[in-house]
Amino acid sequence: MSRRTVLLLSALALAAPLLVAAPAIAAPPAPPPARTAAPGPAQANGQLAVCGVRLCNADRAAVQLRGMSTHGLQWYAQCVNDASLDALAGDWGADVMRISMYIQEGGYETDPQGFTNRVSSIIDEVTERGMYALVDWHMLDPGDPYHNLERAKTFFTEIGRRHNGNTNLLYEIANEPNGVAWSRIKSYAEELIPVIRAVDPETPVIVGTRAWSSLGVSDGADESEVVANPVNAANVMYTFHFYAASHGDEYLNALSRAADRIPMFVTEFGTQEYTGDGPDDFGMAQRYLDLMAAKQISWTSWNYSDDFRSGAVFEPGTCPSGPFTTPERLKPAGEWIRDRIR
Repeated sequence: MSRRTVLLLSALALAAPLLVAAPAIAAPPAPPPARTAAPGPAQANGQLAVCGVRLCNADRAAVQLRGMSTHGLQWYAQCVNDASLDALAGDWGADVMRISMYIQEGGYETDPQGFTNRVSSIIDEVTERGMYALVDWHMLDPGDPYHNLERAKTFFTEIGRRHNGNTNLLYEIANEPNGVAWSRIKSYAEELIPVIRAVDPETPVIVGTRAWSSLGVSDGADESEVVANPVNAANVMYTFHFYAASHGDEYLNALSRAADRIPMFVTEFGTQEYTGDGPDDFGMAQRYLDLMAAKQISWTSWNYSDDFRSGAVFEPGTCPSGPFTTPERLKPAGEWIRDRIR
């Protein structure tokens, strides 16, 4: 046997144990357990569900949630922290926070994992303060929800997988569809909802309506198209948005009629113009709030940030340090909405 052959056999003998002993690939870590809501509205009411045309608690009693929406997390994440959430749950007495995650405009599509983790973390923080968390898939431009369907499937599957043990969630799956017919929005919902139900069978799903969630009013239509052709799924509600200085009696009356026929949730409104800026119309806004109280329509107001526009509740520079409760840091709209939540 040649010296070269001996060396080759020796090398193979040394390598063999390494091949046999190669470690198995580790299984991925299990998702963390869902967090139990702290004492507060979410613990008192438990798992929400749609019953008839109302949102109901675990005892099947109708409830009205009142709270605030964040601004876009890509711009104003600094306004969502321990101090601001403590203020919203404690001093403001909110039942719910809407977590507004834009898809475009520097949002989810730029960093899907990062934004998913951010939303997931805020859900945990809201849960720890006893509030409900409304997860807002903030599609806006383009207005066709199908543009983001695959992204939505990925996002809600992951959120549902992480939090399907929570009893304090709501999913808003299309913020403000626009430029498309109701039939296309309905089809989108009927394709996405089964994907959500595969990982989370109980959380209520809120579906946007035509023409920037105006029930079609901004396109010259009305609520009748949704009433006549609702989404073919259970535990579903429908979205309505208004801005009091822009949207008068025609919009108010459409919401009133719709609430008698289908489950409605006002996930976004302001006391200003539809741009979220301009003068406040507190008189018209109060008419909306009176209607929503009478018909137990839940709502979240836009927005819990220190943006320069009149629709942001805090004066610029308030975030991240606050304070988030003192009147001198609140704009007129902030004082007004805080009083009505309280």
